[in-house]
Amino acid sequence: MLTIRDVKIGGDSPCFIIAEIGQNHQGDVEIAKRMIEKAKECGVSCVKFQKSSLPDRFTQSALDAPYIGENSFGKTYGKHRAHLEFSHEEFKMLQEYAEQTVGIMFTASCMDISFVINVSHDAPTTIAVCGFLAQHWSAFHQRDTNNPLLIEHVAKLGLPIVLSTGMADFDTVCSAHKILKKNNSTFALLHCVSAYPTPPEDVNLAVIQLYKSRFPDVPMGYSGHEEGIVIAIAAVAFGAKIIEKHFTLDKTMKGTDHPCSLNPKEMKELVAGIRKVEAAVGKPIKSFLPSEVACNTKLGKTIVSRKDIEKGALISISDISIKVSRPPGLQPKYLKSILGCRATQKIPNDTPITKEDVDLDNSPMSQ
Repeated sequence: MLTIRDVKIGGDSPCFIIAEIGQNHQGDVEIAKRMIEKAKECGVSCVKFQKSSLPDRFTQSALDAPYIGENSFGKTYGKHRAHLEFSHEEFKMLQEYAEQTVGIMFTASCMDISFVINVSHDAPTTIAVCGFLAQHWSAFHQRDTNNPLLIEHVAKLGLPIVLSTGMADFDTVCSAHKILKKNNSTFALLHCVSAYPTPPEDVNLAVIQLYKSRFPDVPMGYSGHEEGIVIAIAAVAFGAKIIEKHFTLDKTMKGTDHPCSLNPKEMKELVAGIRKVEAAVGKPIKSFLPSEVACNTKLGKTIVSRKDIEKGALISISDISIKVSRPPGLQPKYLKSILGCRATQKIPNDTPITKEDVDLDNSPMSQ
């Protein structure tokens, strides 16, 4: 069980649904605020952004690389990424807007160590953005599943952690799990495939069951990059207790993530679908349900005489058949109990056999 503030994740708790805004806000605070509002209207549990220090995340050569195309916000990759980054003050304002004005949980993926820790002991009021956001919990982007330095650093903070496992093989996931357990972290693992969009044949929801069998004390989830909502809803039936999907106001907006993101209509349908599947999953107990009574009354089978049966005759299998009858007789589960019993009265052909018609006290089954 994972607890984020007073929200419990895992066990019988409702699925925790994250609208991954990421950087679909296009670097515009007003768009970000509208996305927060729409996500709340859709019924999700949380909105999630991304924040990083570009020099700590990329080499200078990577930042200086040309980046020209229809989805570019700058001539180099560094300028493109810088356009999409909010300042510390903007992030703090968005968090307050989400949690105090809109009323929805807010967090951001931690992309590097510098945005997890307090900047300096000499300036305790200065807190790095993800350090501020992670007062409640910390989310790792899938790119950092193989980043033991970041994972261990955040694990030592004692915060609840959600770790997405895209771009990782099982050995890498096991290594991350080992680091988190060593530091007594409470955490969840999200199965993820980092392909945008992910082809259905690459999703492999069976990995959720693999994680559940190997890490039974850890809540499991799914971070999906496939198009549509069907696969994410199916993940809940596989045991996912956290679902994360990218969110956009409009799939035609500039940016590479928008086409595989859900618009507000789709996100609302996702939430509704997840809640239906949660109700449908149930428990591994098979029983006759009150909701089945009407159908059973109308079409349930019963034991019926196949011919006239005289009083005192021993009832054999050739004397009976199983049919829908009104009024009903004994249920077919009593078939073996009445075989070899004596008829207590004459039973006409094609008549339901009731407990009054047979001497069940002297049934061979009770001997």
